Amino acid sequence: MSREKVSILAKDGQCAAYVLTPEGNGPWPAIIFYMDAFGIRPAMMEMAAHLADEGYVVLLPDLLYRFGPYGPLVPKEVMAGDFRAVIGPMMASTDNHKTAEDTAAFLAYLDSRSDVAGDKVGTVGFCMGGGMALTAAGYYPDRVAAAVSFHGGNLATDAPTSPHLLAPKIKAEVYVAGADNDHSYPPEMAERTEKALTDAGVKHRCEIYEGKAHGWMKPDMPVYDAEAAERGWREAFALFDRNLH
Repeated sequence: MSREKVSILAKDGQCAAYVLTPEGNGPWPAIIFYMDAFGIRPAMMEMAAHLADEGYVVLLPDLLYRFGPYGPLVPKEVMAGDFRAVIGPMMASTDNHKTAEDTAAFLAYLDSRSDVAGDKVGTVGFCMGGGMALTAAGYYPDRVAAAVSFHGGNLATDAPTSPHLLAPKIKAEVYVAGADNDHSYPPEMAERTEKALTDAGVKHRCEIYEGKAHGWMKPDMPVYDAEAAERGWREAFALFDRNLH
């Protein structure tokens, strides 16, 4: 696996991004990785590398580029203090629709690479990025063939940027994995999300990981659960394999 840092001209400025590629000679299918609100840091690189090792070109953009320089942050340290005071302003610098608009530039960048196979991509997001991965599938239905949300919050709200509103436009196969200990994705929201996908005829599966908490997939989080994370990766890889190869 190799890694390079690039700069992509996104909607509101230069967006730093990392590209991780498998060993050997491509081309390979591409996946856009939508990070969480703690930003780019070693754990995000580790997770992106895990995807690349499975045979994908992985684009990991810094979705907080509008905020300016930060970190790298250590989630356990941030959460020990006034977590919202640190993360709140960073999250406020973007939203699902801003990131979806940025995704046009991410797709154009992937199109420029000779090691990317085909014009279909996958999206995967974690926490804040979960809703963004689904939103991108709604914005670019002819490009996104598979979309995965892990412990994504606020997936079905009354906000105009709520991902579930785009369900009628999604052509991708979707996997939504939530936790039963997650105030940002309560049972009624899970039901609303699944209903929107079902009513729109989206091929999907929504699951609740019992006994898990928001953030269980991320190795630098206090709630990380290795066994549940392995289950999540298996589901994601199976979905990407079905739709991108």
